[in-house]
Amino acid sequence: MTLSPIRAIVTGHSRGLGAALAELLLERQIDVFGLGRSAHPTLAARGQQASAAQFREAALDLADPAALERWLASGALRQFAHGAQCVLLFNNAGTVEPIAPLGAQDAGAIARAVTLNVAAPLMLANALASLEASGHAQDRRIVHISSGAARNTYAGWSVYCATKAALDHHARAVALDAPLALRICSIAPGVVDTGMQATIRATGADKFPLRERFEQLKESGQLASPEQAARQLIDYVLSDAFGTTPTADVRELAKG
Repeated sequence: MTLSPIRAIVTGHSRGLGAALAELLLERQIDVFGLGRSAHPTLAARGQQASAAQFREAALDLADPAALERWLASGALRQFAHGAQCVLLFNNAGTVEPIAPLGAQDAGAIARAVTLNVAAPLMLANALASLEASGHAQDRRIVHISSGAARNTYAGWSVYCATKAALDHHARAVALDAPLALRICSIAPGVVDTGMQATIRATGADKFPLRERFEQLKESGQLASPEQAARQLIDYVLSDAFGTTPTADVRELAKG
């Protein structure tokens, strides 16, 4: 099987923004390795085809750090990256839950959110950065999918705000010590019409006072489609501008 010179790892690839990223990357002849709890509903068969861009996936609960550690130790990431000119890592998987004020949050949900939203992206970023230059991509690009909640606070979203802010600050710190062959940016994709938005709209106003605002965004057609957001993200990640700033927002990029 011939692999393309650019390859991408996408977490949470089976639905929403992650699925759109995987599909559009393949359209651009970029090999994709999807990591998530469930398989992509239509792309699995593509991995068996002798096409220019190849798709593969692994069933992995990224909220289980021991499972992710075992996967990293298996060498699958190293094998996928071997021989590529450029490897992209899209840390997309995440959860907005628990949505509730402090004191009403489930302890298990807090632990799962911190692991999925923070520990998993940092573990994957570290693994990609640790690959020896010999035989592996000289150009490595780490993309944290951030949120406006990383830069603005919202009642009921203390866990989500904190975890997304952690990704932003991680990118800022890594940008200070990363070698030239590694670029990183924590990017807010805008308000995207995904399952996460449905979860937000289904939450009681007592837990999330701004629910009505998100309902209005949906009703007025102001939510970006996953495909629109994914296309903007990929365009930026593949551009020379990527990595010149450690945090970004696709809505600001579009204005530029």
